Amino acid sequence: MAPALSVLDLATIGKTETIADGLAATVDLAQAAEKHGYTRVWYAEHHNMASIASSATAVLIAHVAAHTSTIRLGSGGIMLPNHAPLVVAEQFGTLATLHPGRIDLGLGRAPGTDQTTMRALRRDATAADTFPQDVRELQGYLAGESLVPGVSAYPGAGTAVPLYILGSSLFGASLAAAFGLPYAFASHFAPAALLDAVEVYRRDFQPSEQLERPHVIAGLNVVAADDQATAEAQVRDLMRSRVALLLRPGTTFTDEQADALLRSPQARHLHEMMRHSAVGTPDVVRQQVADFAAYSGADELMVAHQGTTAEARVRSLELLAEVYAA
Repeated sequence: MAPALSVLDLATIGKTETIADGLAATVDLAQAAEKHGYTRVWYAEHHNMASIASSATAVLIAHVAAHTSTIRLGSGGIMLPNHAPLVVAEQFGTLATLHPGRIDLGLGRAPGTDQTTMRALRRDATAADTFPQDVRELQGYLAGESLVPGVSAYPGAGTAVPLYILGSSLFGASLAAAFGLPYAFASHFAPAALLDAVEVYRRDFQPSEQLERPHVIAGLNVVAADDQATAEAQVRDLMRSRVALLLRPGTTFTDEQADALLRSPQARHLHEMMRHSAVGTPDVVRQQVADFAAYSGADELMVAHQGTTAEARVRSLELLAEVYAA
């Protein structure tokens, strides 16, 4: 059986778009995903990134949920060390109460930003060290079995919002296996340890009340277009925009300068981030997605549609759904 298809949406803000445009586009993409049979849409917590509008992740999920009807929505993920588990339980308990059976809670332990912004978030540098305990505390609140005497989550208690562990290393794989939770690997930008992490997760998995058998979600970049040249041009523009990651914030550069940097050794990791990508016409993308599914052994594919405009991302989503169903 082919893996289920889901969507990771970063609420991208294009070069000529406003934040309001980017947020409106998240609704359009989720509605298209719902129409075309995708399983879920997740939003990632990032901070201090001018091209990403999903920093207030729970708020964004609430907005999209109010404009859709059936598709599951969630975080991919909430960076738990940035937050008190009680507050996360209250937020997602509220979402689950308003939209029963539709809310997921994916959890990561990275800051989702740079070191300076991490300090602005009032996050302690050692906060990630207690990630396993924080997951258990959060799980207790949502189950209505608080591990903190005298403290419960209202809303949240008894909602049993399903948890997912996100990661790009063996740590997350081991934790998800030990806790009996689904595991989502960030192979759409950190592909190196994918196979090792999946092996560890499946080998060590312990059944839990939430999950009887392992469930692996693997990230994949997709740029599907009506013709090959259009898809490749979108990837070229995407890579040019990512050159900003190599430069000081606010640095401007031309397309020619970006291309020169992309040919240099300094950009090697930018290309590595895109190792697992399906790019091209529907038939080309269908085969590349099938190849990745076989390679990863995933039960579900979390697709980041990487078109450089809102319209291109929706079109990519539609084309993939059409050929995948066929």
